[in-house]
Amino acid sequence: MNSYLPPGFRFNPTDQELINCYLTKKVTASLPSDWKIIADIDLYKFNPWDLPGKAFFGEGEWFFFSPQKRKYPNGVWPNRAAGLGYWKATGTHKPILSTDGSNCIGVKKALVFYKGRPLKGIKTEWVMHEYRLLD
Repeated sequence: MNSYLPPGFRFNPTDQELINCYLTKKVTASLPSDWKIIADIDLYKFNPWDLPGKAFFGEGEWFFFSPQKRKYPNGVWPNRAAGLGYWKATGTHKPILSTDGSNCIGVKKALVFYKGRPLKGIKTEWVMHEYRLLD
C-alpha cells in the first residue's frame, strides 16, 4: 500500500502535526488522497491485538482515523466497547497547544484496554491515545 514511501521513512508526528496536518484535514475533507499513512477503520469493532494488521504500517505504534461512537444517541458519553472488552479513559484530557502556544487546537486522551465487562474487566498492557479537535 505504501510502496511510494522512501527507504527509512518513519512516521513520528508531533501532537500538533497530528491535529493540524492530519485530523483537521481529514475532517474538512482536504487530506490529500495519496497520503496513505493513516488507515480509516472502526477500531471499536476490533480487539487491540488485531489492530496492527489493519494499519498501513508501523511497529509498536499504529495510527487510525476512527469514528467516535456515542453510548446514547443524544448523549455526550462515548461508547468505547470494543471486541472482547472496552477502552477505559485514564487521566485527564491533555490540551494540545498550537506551535506558538497561543491557543488550544485539540485534546489528547489516554485509554487502556480492559478485557471483559466494565467493573469486572481485567486491565491489559494495550494503551491508546485518542486525539480530538475541540469542536
